Amino acid sequence: MPKTVSPPPQAAVLQILLIGHVEENFFVIRDLLSRANSATRAELEHATSYEEALLRIGETEYDLILFEYEAQDGIVLRLLPELRRLNTTVPVIFLAEYADEGTLAEIIAAGACDFVKKSELCEEYLGRSIRYAVNLHRKEQKRLQAEEMLRKLSQAVEQSADLVMITDQAGLIEYVNPAFKTLTGYASEEVVGNAVAILKSTEQAPEIYGELWATVLSGKVFRGTLANCKKNGDIFYLEKTITPISDTGGNITHFICNDRDITERRKLEAELRQAQKMDAIGQLAGGIAHDFNNLLMIIGSYAELALDSIDSDNHLRHNITEIQKAAHRAADLTRKLLAFSRKQMQVLQVLDLSAVITEMGKMLPRLIGEHIYLMVIPTDDLWKVKADPVQIEQILMNLATNARDAMPNGGNFAIETSNVRVDEAYIQRHAMVPIGDYVLLTASDSGQGIDSKDLSHIFEPFFTTKEKGKGTGLGLATVYGIVKQNAGFIWVYSERGMGTIFKIYLPRVHETQVAPKVAISDPGIHFNGHETVLLVEDEPAVRQATTKFLKGAGYSVLEARDGQDAVEVAEGHSGPIHIAVTDVVMPRMSGVQLAEHLTIIRPETKVLFVSGYAERSILQRGAVMRRARFLQKPFGLKVLAQKIQQVLKTKPRQSPAEATAVPAITIAPV
Repeated sequence: MPKTVSPPPQAAVLQILLIGHVEENFFVIRDLLSRANSATRAELEHATSYEEALLRIGETEYDLILFEYEAQDGIVLRLLPELRRLNTTVPVIFLAEYADEGTLAEIIAAGACDFVKKSELCEEYLGRSIRYAVNLHRKEQKRLQAEEMLRKLSQAVEQSADLVMITDQAGLIEYVNPAFKTLTGYASEEVVGNAVAILKSTEQAPEIYGELWATVLSGKVFRGTLANCKKNGDIFYLEKTITPISDTGGNITHFICNDRDITERRKLEAELRQAQKMDAIGQLAGGIAHDFNNLLMIIGSYAELALDSIDSDNHLRHNITEIQKAAHRAADLTRKLLAFSRKQMQVLQVLDLSAVITEMGKMLPRLIGEHIYLMVIPTDDLWKVKADPVQIEQILMNLATNARDAMPNGGNFAIETSNVRVDEAYIQRHAMVPIGDYVLLTASDSGQGIDSKDLSHIFEPFFTTKEKGKGTGLGLATVYGIVKQNAGFIWVYSERGMGTIFKIYLPRVHETQVAPKVAISDPGIHFNGHETVLLVEDEPAVRQATTKFLKGAGYSVLEARDGQDAVEVAEGHSGPIHIAVTDVVMPRMSGVQLAEHLTIIRPETKVLFVSGYAERSILQRGAVMRRARFLQKPFGLKVLAQKIQQVLKTKPRQSPAEATAVPAITIAPV
């Protein structure tokens, strides 16, 4: 079979505009172009005036313009600058029979690229001139495009927020961009010619440098995170990419380093990891404290029953008293763990922290000692916060104790309040703090300060730098938990030997009515009960000890092991039930659900809640309780009896909703 030969590819058709007065010349040039070879295939258009030429150039993108030049004709000198003003780079050939050197130079200077005599026009000559002009123009459009690209690349490097550095094969710096000085503090002239080791820091593991050089010298790209040192000694972290550059022979000649500052990102990531770790520890601590509270209730209750059953001169009394004291100390530890885990029951009130620190300022000198000078600086017109006043006192007591221990030889301790607005600039540094209005509580001391290695651990439970036996490590953990439970934030600033500053941000509330103080009853009250108590407790040992005590105090006791059992007992009991004492967290039916049922079937029955911690389910069901209707575990049996009498003396409920709804004092979200 004969071999098939593909036709040559069609050359692109050139769009050419002829500008001239003589219409006959248009037909001559069009005929010459039609007879030229395929490399100069063209479509020709004609403009006979300056105005028509501008109109056509505005409508069509031409590959070439042919000018017919006549002596004393200034149209070409008018049109060429106009084309440049319109940013049209189309090549121009002018046609004339004669042009003196001055005119020729003027026309070339105005932008024309060639001159062709009319008398020498033929298809070959015209085609060659056109190809030359078009190809020359295309080449020029390409050291222009390349130059523009280089200019853009240079601008990108110079204006980049990332660090760009070029070194030779030995690691000597040849170029750094302006961002380098902004971050490191080194000017270009300070580092060019020096080795990159000028940025080396002691915080970077030395092994990474061996890995880095082995990678780039093998021709591969290195990617990694490095800790470097600024001119002022500060450490900063870079996400580094190093790319080897080779010559035509494959030999590495340079390295390009592109580095992104991730110091703030690492800081925010560390804050997030710390918060997650603290949450996990809090969940564990809260669960342990809850279970431990029940054990302490059993120990404390039976110790109390034992003391009530023996004579005052019995030799066992001292032993039992020591057991009771140990249970109280253990209960104090569980309360601190519950505070840290944000499961401590709260009685929220609208507070003026300036008034709180003023009151505490009268008591704190006795705690911190005369060798420490206390300064209390309250701010007038302070915004209000919603918090448990007892917890705020816990915060101040723990911070004061911490400051005292940091200043064994004396010093200054200051507590102050202020109004602050957290804006966009602040959250760039502390992204976990929402924008808004806060009341700032600041506690500062001039003590020994905290080592940087310890700063990330100071809020963890049982972490302490004190000598053995000098602290439990729960003071700052308690502060942390209380702040978080109140939807606040706490930051610590400290250096060894430079003192410590704690800053606590609590969200502002717009309520203005400050709650009155709640009176404390006399703990020495005598019990002579006669009412019927429905005792609901899922821990058998706690239920048995409590029942024994309440019966001894004169009460009739109905026992139930959970909420469901309590409903059945209440429905089956024919006489009155004056009060239900119920745990909050129980299987099958919670104490809150039980209270709702009792509101319907026993509207006259008052309810006293007891619990070891603030369970989330309480709040999800919308339960809120008065201080007089809640008792925190672990508690003494006599304290329980006193609380029962307080609740029994309260006025009857006016409506079923009042059994669980009280507007003034609420339980905070966990």
